[in-house]
Amino acid sequence: MSQRVETKSREAVLVEDATLFRMMGVPVLEAVPSRGAPYELTDPFILVHEGRFRLSEMAGKDTRHPHRGFDNIWYVLQGSASTGHTTGPGGSVERARLSEGSLLWLRTGRGAWHAESIGADEVAEGRGDTEFRSVLFWVNLGRKDKQAEPTAFVLDRDQIPTRKEGDATIKVLVGDGSPIELGTPALILDVLLPDGGQMTTRVPPEFQGFVYMLDGDAAIGANRAKAGPPQLVLLGPGEELAVTDAAPGTRFMLMAGKPYGEPPVFNGLFVD
Repeated sequence: MSQRVETKSREAVLVEDATLFRMMGVPVLEAVPSRGAPYELTDPFILVHEGRFRLSEMAGKDTRHPHRGFDNIWYVLQGSASTGHTTGPGGSVERARLSEGSLLWLRTGRGAWHAESIGADEVAEGRGDTEFRSVLFWVNLGRKDKQAEPTAFVLDRDQIPTRKEGDATIKVLVGDGSPIELGTPALILDVLLPDGGQMTTRVPPEFQGFVYMLDGDAAIGANRAKAGPPQLVLLGPGEELAVTDAAPGTRFMLMAGKPYGEPPVFNGLFVD
């Protein structure tokens, strides 16, 4: 007679509001770094920003800036935006159009410039008043990858694997079926419960991570901690995440990864 193996569901160990500040003149919500969760508890994730603004607000601004030492993932929730990055031959600028539901993966490696003329194409086309909403993630690279050649890749909406779990539709930005490979095993999921309800998804026990709430509200984890936007929910150890009592239209990002355990050196726009 076989024994039933209990799967440990993760608990929410911290629920914290994101911090609102202005960056390049537009409002940005910063969920990570967090006041209550040091990098040791979010490793390999360094930064999570959510921005919502009109592209015309960027017109005439110099948005270009350098990065190095991490993977930069920019995911579009609403609208579209053009941008540029120095990943072309000889460090030349390549431009890309990010439509709704697409993402840009930029491995900054030893160093690259990005965010060249954000939204300039849309403004030139007379669509500058369109609202643009996106989430930006920085994911650390191991010391062995810090000097990697800078590369960029756009993953269009129809290239993102999608699956159903419980009442949720899950888009796999990073993880099973996604062509995006970070420097460490990881999951980045866009989870939508259009009619509310519940869902459970596996999170490998060697991963640590968190939920970032975008819309609606739900009970997160085995201890059913209530959370809504724009809150960070830090997760404890376990093998799966359960979400219950979700309101219709609830949407959140689940981010989890295998920690490097290498203390990074934070130097403004660089992570060495």
